[in-house]
Amino acid sequence: MLMEPAQLEQIVALRRRPDPVPQIRRPLMYVEALYRRSQSLEKYVGFYYRYFYSFGNKGMITKSLAAIKRIDDQYYWKNIEINRHKDTEKTIGFSKYTGTVLYLADRIHIVEYESLNFTSITQMTLYPSHQHRLFRLMGVQTGGPTRRGRKPGASKVALDYLGKEVDLRKALAGAGLFLPDSKALPADIAGLVANSVPPGAFVLEVDEP
Repeated sequence: MLMEPAQLEQIVALRRRPDPVPQIRRPLMYVEALYRRSQSLEKYVGFYYRYFYSFGNKGMITKSLAAIKRIDDQYYWKNIEINRHKDTEKTIGFSKYTGTVLYLADRIHIVEYESLNFTSITQMTLYPSHQHRLFRLMGVQTGGPTRRGRKPGASKVALDYLGKEVDLRKALAGAGLFLPDSKALPADIAGLVANSVPPGAFVLEVDEP
């Protein structure tokens, strides 16, 4: 096929044209699109105890310390899980999670990843609170164990609000892995986060508090 040199040069230039969106930026475009549509989460900034039945320790309830913070106009999530020796109560391990928080379609969405070994991602969907005083958020999360197996699962989850500021040392001392009847847990929490699919239902759901 014969082609004028000018035409050939133009085709080659088109093929070499750089991507207008650098590859490192492309994934962030999707996150930024969600942030632009997210409503304010200022009411929810502060610290929480997070409760759910452990994915890797059957019958035990995880109580972790979490926080929602604001940086510029975006909201972020931090979460620390503590593993203690059952006899001495000494810390024998911990997991740290970080992520993003979005408020879309009257639901709060939190996506976190395990930030030490990058081995786990969890996604939470929570009911927002329309009460004047923030007390507890309820929802459902998906994830899996970080150390014992790789089976994915879903569970109910509760976040109890502690306030804008806390004594971090004291708050972390209250975190850990507990039996459902432990006095370290609120009396109603084991029932609230119990996972069951009633007759006639086919998915795990949580009622609005």
